[in-house]
Amino acid sequence: MSKLSTSKLENDPAAWRGQDMMGRDDWRVPINAMHREELDSAIEHAKGLEKNIVSLTQNDFPLPTLGPFLSALNNELEGGRGFVVIEGVPALELDEETGKIALWGMGQYLGLPAKQDGAGSLIHSVRDIGASVESTYNIRSYQTADPISWHNDGADIFMLYCLRTGKSGGESKLVSAVEIFNEIVRRRPDLAATLERDFWFDTRGQRQDGARVEVMPVYNRHNGLLTANMKYRYIHTAQRFADVPRLTKRQRQSLQLAQDIANEPGMAMEFPLAPGDILIANNYVTFHGRKAFEDWEKLEDKRHMLRLWLTIPNGRPLPSCFKDSRIYGEAYERRTRD
Repeated sequence: MSKLSTSKLENDPAAWRGQDMMGRDDWRVPINAMHREELDSAIEHAKGLEKNIVSLTQNDFPLPTLGPFLSALNNELEGGRGFVVIEGVPALELDEETGKIALWGMGQYLGLPAKQDGAGSLIHSVRDIGASVESTYNIRSYQTADPISWHNDGADIFMLYCLRTGKSGGESKLVSAVEIFNEIVRRRPDLAATLERDFWFDTRGQRQDGARVEVMPVYNRHNGLLTANMKYRYIHTAQRFADVPRLTKRQRQSLQLAQDIANEPGMAMEFPLAPGDILIANNYVTFHGRKAFEDWEKLEDKRHMLRLWLTIPNGRPLPSCFKDSRIYGEAYERRTRD
């Protein structure tokens, strides 16, 4: 059995418990009045340039004090607890296009945007389009009102910007992927070893080469760091393909144990995102999810989030199995290029 499977990660600041975090407020980082004024000014400046949103640079979106404030968050995202929630960003007064400008502009101070789908989209609207993952081949969980099981996104970090909330439900959930692994090692080191071996992941039709699945472990130890890749739902939907190996009993047990531990009292955080909140989290050390929600009737009132994926300048070295991944390959390639 490998060293990783029999030893937990000691003294890792990314190994935390939700009950402890919910008793603190240092993960909440409100912006101040000067930051908001800078943001309003930068939005108007960017609009005046009449450029495509995804071509805007830091120079097109000047944030004299908010910019360094945002850049400094990377030290907490990589090497710290792995997440923050920015509060107080304008939201309800913004239309979708202006919201995208605001998120894109702020993101420029954290890293480089990464593609989120096979079409190369760099900004996603997260809202219910009335479809189902189970019934539609290329629908992804964020396009539904369903509860979303524990998973991580692509690239190094994600930014999830709340413009409007639903009628009820939809609370965000966040858990330490590192602490989950530590707990699996304590209870079932044999299943920890299973999670280090290959699983088949459904690509949801998002690869340009047409590949329906990708193969990699759920947990990787690389350069002394634990790097996670959890797509619980998509591991299971991959089973619809006849040429994908059937999940073994031990694989099913290991995945279920990870989910069960994440759902145990005190392990995860659960909190609503209010309009103007931006959740930013490191995909390699946290898993996130969402409770089901009920939406409003009118389109203009419906729950609406905007999402950005980014690779960050201080991002960790990535294991070689990420090289050919659709959602991590860009981050891997940028490491080797830079």
